[in-house]
Amino acid sequence: MPTKKLDFKSGQYVVYPTQGVGKLLRVEEQTIGDQKIKMMVIDFERNHMTLRVPVDRAELSGLRPLSSAKKLDEAIASAKGKAGAKRMIWARRAAQYEENINSGDPMKLAEVVRDLQRRSAADTMTFSARQLYLRALERMAQEFAVLHKMDLDAASEKIEDILGVPKEIDLNAVDEDEEIESDESDEE
Repeated sequence: MPTKKLDFKSGQYVVYPTQGVGKLLRVEEQTIGDQKIKMMVIDFERNHMTLRVPVDRAELSGLRPLSSAKKLDEAIASAKGKAGAKRMIWARRAAQYEENINSGDPMKLAEVVRDLQRRSAADTMTFSARQLYLRALERMAQEFAVLHKMDLDAASEKIEDILGVPKEIDLNAVDEDEEIESDESDEE
């Protein structure tokens, strides 16, 4: 089955499904065995990793350009919806979420974020649910950050603000009023 040739340029940001957003550094030719193969060299700065993908296999591997801002906004909007049915046992749902995360598809990432996000400050998450949620959110935030020229943490916060995800309660935080009263009593 013939595949269409993907047209990427050096310096362009691309999405590799299982790794997230990376920057295409160059296309180089390597000799493997007796064959010369053109390879795309992609740097994933956050993971401290460089990946080489054969140009002929780029589409098959799922490598794609960044989504448009409009498509990413649609994905984030879909994550605001009601969580999907949870009739499967956790192990099967977790495997499905893992598959969605590794698909690299913004809509599937949004599905994971939608299903696993906390709806109120009192909601708790299991460790594995939290890890899946954070991975899906990070993958969405990577594209959001590049498209909106911001850092990853700010992009994650912005997405959670858009979704209305409640902030976690810091149990170690000191109320400012308590701190002021404490300082005043020390002076006496």
